[in-house]
Amino acid sequence: QVQLVESGGGLVQAGGSLRLSCAASGRSFSRSTMGWFRQAPGKEREVVAAISWGGTASDYADSVKGRFTISRDNPKNTLYLQMHSLQADDTAVYYCAADTSAGWPSPHYDYWGQGTQVTVSS
Repeated sequence: QVQLVESGGGLVQAGGSLRLSCAASGRSFSRSTMGWFRQAPGKEREVVAAISWGGTASDYADSVKGRFTISRDNPKNTLYLQMHSLQADDTAVYYCAADTSAGWPSPHYDYWGQGTQVTVSS
């Protein structure tokens, strides 16, 4: 079992940066595909980025390519999302998720965090 706790959200001006963290408990983190999702008010949840269990492969939504970077520190059981050039459209609750079966390139996430709010003011 994996428990996920996100942090690092907040209010930032357009053009600014934030780094989200996702702290994982349990032994499965280092063998899990990890992802970041977001959900804006009135919109469906969408995938933002994903990273393979070893960190050697990653994938991004077109809307964040070149601005966001997903990374992981397996010894620290932590997932990160570095966000640059933030825009108002990036405002959402951001969630991390784990696929403990390490599926790639089509993960099926079975554990989710509670989310952290990111608000970008224009």
